[in-house]
Amino acid sequence: MGDHGDMRYDGHERGCAVAGSATDELPGAVSADSGDQNRHPRRVSSFRSRGSSLTEGQQKAWDKSWPTYGRVAREADGSCPPLDPTSWFGRTAPLILEIGCGTGTSTAAMALEEPDFDVLAVEVYRKGLAQLLSAIDREGIENIRLIRGDALDVLEHLLPSGSLTAARVFFPDPWPKSRHHKRRLLQAGTVALISDRLRPGGTLHVATDHANYAEHIAQVGDSEPTLRRLDLHHPRIPVSVRRPTTKFEGKAHTVGSAINDFVWERL
Repeated sequence: MGDHGDMRYDGHERGCAVAGSATDELPGAVSADSGDQNRHPRRVSSFRSRGSSLTEGQQKAWDKSWPTYGRVAREADGSCPPLDPTSWFGRTAPLILEIGCGTGTSTAAMALEEPDFDVLAVEVYRKGLAQLLSAIDREGIENIRLIRGDALDVLEHLLPSGSLTAARVFFPDPWPKSRHHKRRLLQAGTVALISDRLRPGGTLHVATDHANYAEHIAQVGDSEPTLRRLDLHHPRIPVSVRRPTTKFEGKAHTVGSAINDFVWERL
């Protein structure tokens, strides 16, 4: 999902994964030899396995703020309780879903600029979520909530049809090797699912620095019959499409990688 392969990158490190260490294990996750495959059938993952421990400061932020601002997509018993954004945010507001928020650099900055929107930030890595929690506490941000887990669980089980004003997927893992292309998050079925969760006039905003994945994303987005491509400056786009430039994006510019932004509108 906001697919972060390693922690070299700032803002949106590539790859979302079922964490690989005991200290970073997801509730409800199923290992390959767990014997529980029938209850939670495995599917091709768009994220990479990785474990990492929190710093002392990140752990403090987690302990302080996670009970208020965070929840898991899938409980330890495998259930995915539906989301009640009005209760969780304490208000009724247009809802934005960000898939793969990484360390939350863009998430925090854009939420501060759009206080009238509520943001659901989905990420697998606990370390990235802890960094976003630190930013929420430091900046006094009230319109972000965090969900730890697989974005497909969020889309399939937590959110009803027509519930989103916008969805954002910034720098998903391109899985560049041909044999790994099936692991790419933005396949036709996922794009159709995201579109279903958008209200009419809602938008899907995708950004990538990988040329081949950009071609793939453009093809699947343009082929989805419920979506229509919009120019990045189209007046009908209901949310901001101005992303802050993270260190990761700066590195992409330095090596000459073009940044491709796509916006589609739900018909």
